[in-house]
Amino acid sequence: MDDAFTLLLRAADLLPEDAAAENGRTVENVREEIAFQEWELALDGLIEIADVPPVPVAFWEMLAEAAGQMMLDRSRRWCEWRAWEVRHGTVRATLALVGADEGGRRTAFAGDGRLRPLWDIGNRTADGRQDLNIARLWVEFTPQLGPGETADIRLAPLQPERWRHLKPGDMITMHEAQPVAGLAEIIEVLPPRV
Repeated sequence: MDDAFTLLLRAADLLPEDAAAENGRTVENVREEIAFQEWELALDGLIEIADVPPVPVAFWEMLAEAAGQMMLDRSRRWCEWRAWEVRHGTVRATLALVGADEGGRRTAFAGDGRLRPLWDIGNRTADGRQDLNIARLWVEFTPQLGPGETADIRLAPLQPERWRHLKPGDMITMHEAQPVAGLAEIIEVLPPRV
């Protein structure tokens, strides 16, 4: 097994030399951070840069292993999440949670992919009843989401093929119990990239 230093270098080698993050950070900047043993900065840089060009599953797997070795659990889970998306596709939505005063959850939840609520995405059973589908939920740009709050999310469905009919603008509902826990509008659906 390679060490984190080697994994970061190998991941950087998978990116095009001219790849850059939206903030202007480049692959060369990341290599300099690796040389100065700024491994956490280098990891963050690689994650940022990888949002621009499509990258292979191996890239995310190397970053997940490096993050695990550096004991950066949230970063490790994020890289594992991104590897999953390369294999199975991406579903993004804007989720508005129901407030506690309206029967929604009473506490915030961690937005790091561990919550697995049920979703009504329009599927029906053979006899026409509502067929709920499970998907893990990652909240973008914030560590948690609380009652009555809204945020962009990413979904990792247990059965991705059942979600392929969704398109931007579709509305889906989140269920943790009765009544509905949240309402989400699909903003992006991407197919697998492997």
